[in-house]
Amino acid sequence: MSSAFYLFFFLHPCSLVLDEVKHRRTILTFNKGKKRTAFPPNSDATFKMKTIVWFVLVLSALSAAGKVFLGKLGQKATIECGVSTYTGSLSWHRGSELIIRVIKKNGLPHKGKSEIVKRSSLKDTNLVIDDVKEGDAGQFTCKAGGTTQEHTLLVVSVSVSTPGELQQGSKATLKCQVKGLVPDPTVQWKKPDGSETQKQNFDLDPVQLSHNGIWECTIVHAGETYNETLNIKVKELATTTSPSKTSKNITQPGGPPPKSNDVLGPLGLSWWMWVAVGVGGLVVVFLMVLVIALCRRIKRRKRRLLKIRNAAQQLKPRQYCQCDQPTAAAKLQQGRRGEKPC
Repeated sequence: MSSAFYLFFFLHPCSLVLDEVKHRRTILTFNKGKKRTAFPPNSDATFKMKTIVWFVLVLSALSAAGKVFLGKLGQKATIECGVSTYTGSLSWHRGSELIIRVIKKNGLPHKGKSEIVKRSSLKDTNLVIDDVKEGDAGQFTCKAGGTTQEHTLLVVSVSVSTPGELQQGSKATLKCQVKGLVPDPTVQWKKPDGSETQKQNFDLDPVQLSHNGIWECTIVHAGETYNETLNIKVKELATTTSPSKTSKNITQPGGPPPKSNDVLGPLGLSWWMWVAVGVGGLVVVFLMVLVIALCRRIKRRKRRLLKIRNAAQQLKPRQYCQCDQPTAAAKLQQGRRGEKPC
């Protein structure tokens, strides 16, 4: 409800009291010369009745006053209706748009056509909104039976212009955005060291190690305070050290530790390590050449020995096989000797 409405409800009973006091003073002044006081009949009863009625109306207005609920961007938000039971029907509206209506008699829900309807549901009499967006912020009305409750949903989002870990010495901006209140509420940032800054967007220029920690965005509205936190991580800037200090911290397995006057080369290795790698490579290449040369030499020796063997076999006389059986001529002669004379 508006502030003018509350002002009317609170000031009107006071005006009644003042009017009644003025009226009595007038009567007292009029009757002072007659040494008696007279009041209109039933004036006390009327005054008391009016006062009681207006105070009851004020209390009922306060009981129906809406609440402010905080919703975080991308998360779930629950808006309480303010009543636990109802008769007839229960409906939720965002502004003038219907979100959902349920008739208690049959329990069948009737939903509206706005985009927020797809992400909304009822839990008892409360409205639950999933995946809260900035456009969801605003006024919500719960009508339960003959009771109307108006509430406000704030959508708060905190972010940093550079996502991830911040580098020391760089620039970044912390943003705390609040949607759903008119006029805009008071927004301030609370630093990790406890100090506060009256800014909605706070520039870290440059980023320092003291900025590392939990930052808290505080929203103040109508005497209520709402908080949202943001964790900032700052990476320390790598400092350039002298070669002597750096080389002392480097130890290589299988070799002596580098001396203080060593200069680091590529990949963080000392110059003598690169010399050792080069010499080792030359040794490996030499051994490979030596192995190849030995293999070729062995092949040449084998070929030479094979040629010598073949030449020696050619110089030796050939030996033929001699048989003890008679030749063909001797057999013919023996046959002629055995012929009979004519």
